[in-house]
Amino acid sequence: MAEKTIAGTQVKVTEDGYLEDMTQWNEEIAREIAKEIGIELTDKHFEVINYLREKTFAKEALTIRSVGKSGIVDIKQLYALFPKGPLKFSSKIAGIPKPTSCI
Repeated sequence: MAEKTIAGTQVKVTEDGYLEDMTQWNEEIAREIAKEIGIELTDKHFEVINYLREKTFAKEALTIRSVGKSGIVDIKQLYALFPKGPLKFSSKIAGIPKPTSCI
């Protein structure tokens, strides 16, 4: 576990860069993490991010398929919003733990 300053806030992160404490997350942190990845967040991104956070707090397992069936985006749209790792990058930006289904 390491500490990192993101959007002016000192946070604890894993070696993969995921937040250790989901309660430290805010939209400014999300925007900065997304910028590091090369993604500019839109309202649709935040719909997905908020869905992921809600499901994680409810202790529900996340998969690309479950997000695709959420009614927010389909799988193709999820890949368009978060290329090169839709669940991996959306989870990182959302400030939630890395899903077990991600390598």
